[in-house]
Amino acid sequence: MSNATMVTMPPLMNQMNLHSEMAKGAISVGPNPRDFGLQTPSFTELMEQKVAAINTDQNTSSALIKAVDSGESDDLVGAMVASQKASLSFSAMIQVRNRLVQAFDEVMKMPI
Repeated sequence: MSNATMVTMPPLMNQMNLHSEMAKGAISVGPNPRDFGLQTPSFTELMEQKVAAINTDQNTSSALIKAVDSGESDDLVGAMVASQKASLSFSAMIQVRNRLVQAFDEVMKMPI
């Protein structure tokens, strides 16, 4: 496996375990971060971060595939996994965009 794949696995597993425990009720949601003076990011900032992360996934995937194609690397499995991850994250982003456009259209159709 490539180093890029190995670096992202532990945080992903930790996040999955955390969500699993939250679903079981073992962990409760804490107080609102604004109560402690912490600023939560805006929707725009969150979307910009996610688009940047998806772009990074696409670039990483392209680099790994190019390395396999040119013979610099023999990690075909790592390149294919990165490609599928990039494809899946891009598809999810498109679905979110479609839902946002649909919601905007519904709001625009509301009578005043």
